[in-house]
Amino acid sequence: MIDIAVRDLVKEYEVGEPVLNGLSFQVDTGERVGILGRNGAGKTTLFRILTGQEEADGGEVVIAPGKRLGLISQIPVYPPGFTVEDVLRTAFAHLKAMEEELRNLSDILASGDKELMARYDRLQVAFETGGGYEIETRLEKVCSGLGIERAFRAKQFADLSGGEKTRINLARLILVDTEILLLDEPTNHLDLNATVWLEEYIKTYKGTVLVISHDRYFLDKTISRVVELKDGKAEFYSGNYSFYAVEKEKRYLEQLRQYQKEQAELKRLADTVRSMHEHNTELLHKRAFSIEKRMARMSGAARPTVRKKMHSRFGQAEFHADDLLEIKGLDKSFGQQKLFDDVTLRVEDGDRIALLGDNGTGKSTLLKIILGEEPQDGGTVKQGITVKTGYLPQQVRFEDPERTLFETMIYEANCTPQQARDRLGGFLFRGEDVFKPVSVLSGGEQSRLRLCMLMDEKVNFLILDEPTNHLDLESREWIEEAVEDYEGTLLFVSHDRYFIDRFATRIWTLENGKITDFKGDYAAYQAMRERMKTLTPPPKKEEKVKKEKPKRPGGTKQLKKELAAAEKRMEKLDQLMEELNGEKETAGADYQKLQELMEQEAAYTQEYDALMEKWEELSTAIEAEEG
Repeated sequence: MIDIAVRDLVKEYEVGEPVLNGLSFQVDTGERVGILGRNGAGKTTLFRILTGQEEADGGEVVIAPGKRLGLISQIPVYPPGFTVEDVLRTAFAHLKAMEEELRNLSDILASGDKELMARYDRLQVAFETGGGYEIETRLEKVCSGLGIERAFRAKQFADLSGGEKTRINLARLILVDTEILLLDEPTNHLDLNATVWLEEYIKTYKGTVLVISHDRYFLDKTISRVVELKDGKAEFYSGNYSFYAVEKEKRYLEQLRQYQKEQAELKRLADTVRSMHEHNTELLHKRAFSIEKRMARMSGAARPTVRKKMHSRFGQAEFHADDLLEIKGLDKSFGQQKLFDDVTLRVEDGDRIALLGDNGTGKSTLLKIILGEEPQDGGTVKQGITVKTGYLPQQVRFEDPERTLFETMIYEANCTPQQARDRLGGFLFRGEDVFKPVSVLSGGEQSRLRLCMLMDEKVNFLILDEPTNHLDLESREWIEEAVEDYEGTLLFVSHDRYFIDRFATRIWTLENGKITDFKGDYAAYQAMRERMKTLTPPPKKEEKVKKEKPKRPGGTKQLKKELAAAEKRMEKLDQLMEELNGEKETAGADYQKLQELMEQEAAYTQEYDALMEKWEELSTAIEAEEG
């Protein structure tokens, strides 16, 4: 069954420059689809049209009737004073309304009104099947998985950062349990543990998932099909990201081969036509004209292109550093929160260190202390006198954001006008783009500009804080090539597992105020962590939060009434399912009709199973009352 159908979608913000230009594709129920494309290809625009936040200029979008659709990048506005806990519990608003009505009905059921009894029974089934008695369990499970601690849930939602709001909204959306989930860069504000949890959640999620992401590990784990937005239209790949990357290169090479073959044939025909015309006979002229018509039909294909790549590399000092970095007894706190305590580490020349840890543990703070931008509370940080450091911060800042890119390179990177032009061009800032104010650049473009300024510095100690954040897939691959060529010492913070896996030869893990130093690559580190899990006894299971069901007045008599009502409904469901079997035989090869009947059968089966559980509970309660 089709959950989403997009037909001939058109959207443009500037006349004559459509972002989407006849985009068409469909997504079937239960599919996991990655929406890929360069920055600016229209991925987020597509999601905004799917959710009704924007209107298309042409074409149509059809969402399967009755299917609820949720988008994590859309953060609703909540009433003043709402805490994180309040926001999370809005996911259960419909269940709370049912619970309140059940409570009100239970107070008047003793009157014996049959309509009220029937209403109560219907609500009871809906409340149970909707997970009304598992609210607290579900809430704790999702919060634990995404690292939302109890103390954090008391904070005012309005006071959170953008990243924190996105994380909370993701948790709320998961709790709502929508049938179609749209994820727009879901891992941007998640640490590694939360990202792994989200991957596992998506594996067991029963609905349909569309993902926009630059996290290649995440895409490999979660999607089975790719829709790439290119020139406003869709190209399709039946596989995960790794399949897409290989297949895309194959397609390009095949298109290039066909183009070159056609060009060779055109050249041969052109030589033939010229020779025929030179003979200057009527018959050869006619044949030449015929060949020219054939050539006109062939020459419509343009040469297949690939995006121009950036070829700049990190500048490197001509000498290596001795006594590169030594940290002894380092302490740091903010107020009552201790980030780390008694940290002692030594960095050797040529190390490639990944600094890992959950969000908020102090990774960026540690980098700033090493750089001398943040004071420590205790301990010492000593760098060798020959160390020349280059630093890419997580939050990119410029002295004057209203300066153009060209002016920024001249004043902040000390370039001549020609050097500024050359270096910007190497980073794909060309033509009129160099005269844009820095303030209008996207986050990815600002990171690219900061890298452009950093690249020419002669450094032997490179510190990168989330270097691939906000970069599209091609830009991530480029910076990886640049780091690959860099021969100095590297210290970086990243949640990008492709990046970590490619470069880390040593891993620092910041947990509970301490740093564990593991000498080995990421694969060995993961294997070590798995071994540690098997050696560590599992924590004692917390007692499940029991949810008190609405009390039923009337004692045994009332229980027997509810038991009889459940039995009556189960008999009716048996009859309905018998009728459905007959309708399925009649439908024959009518696939659409069969699909509808099977969905109806699944709904009847779900209701029957819930009633069976209720029947068993009521029978046990009656035995207890009479015993």
